[in-house]
Amino acid sequence: MNDLKTPKPALVLILFLAFSMGGGLLIGSVSRPDGWFAALVKPSFQPPNWLFAPVWTVLYVLIGIAGARIYQVAPKSAAMRIWFAQMLFNFLWSPIFFMAHVLALALVVILMLLASILAFILKARSVDRTAAMLFLPYALWVSFASLLNASLIALN
Repeated sequence: MNDLKTPKPALVLILFLAFSMGGGLLIGSVSRPDGWFAALVKPSFQPPNWLFAPVWTVLYVLIGIAGARIYQVAPKSAAMRIWFAQMLFNFLWSPIFFMAHVLALALVVILMLLASILAFILKARSVDRTAAMLFLPYALWVSFASLLNASLIALN
């Protein structure tokens, strides 16, 4: 017999996807690259602007799935707390970078994001190895984004 207080896995997945993707979409829509960003000197390895939306869409799906998986098996775990912390850093970066134009603070935030992603991977792998693995592309992309952020500081 199902416990009526325990949400069904499909509902949990939908809620986590809505939170990660919806939050990302909202943050992305209010903090878009503008003329200020276009005027910055970019490093030679800067990807084209059109690449960011599809990459982040895939990443937010993976982030949502990973969060839902951990929530299902260990909702009060350190991994779950770190999942929420990384979302906070994730959602803070774009407004600091694209709206406030504070590159140095954005670098601090993205490095904190990267640290929380790596901490999630370490904590989650003992709870749900698949959830930890889902964060690997995210860790790689945020590592690259950190390098971009630091390069923009150096060049501007």
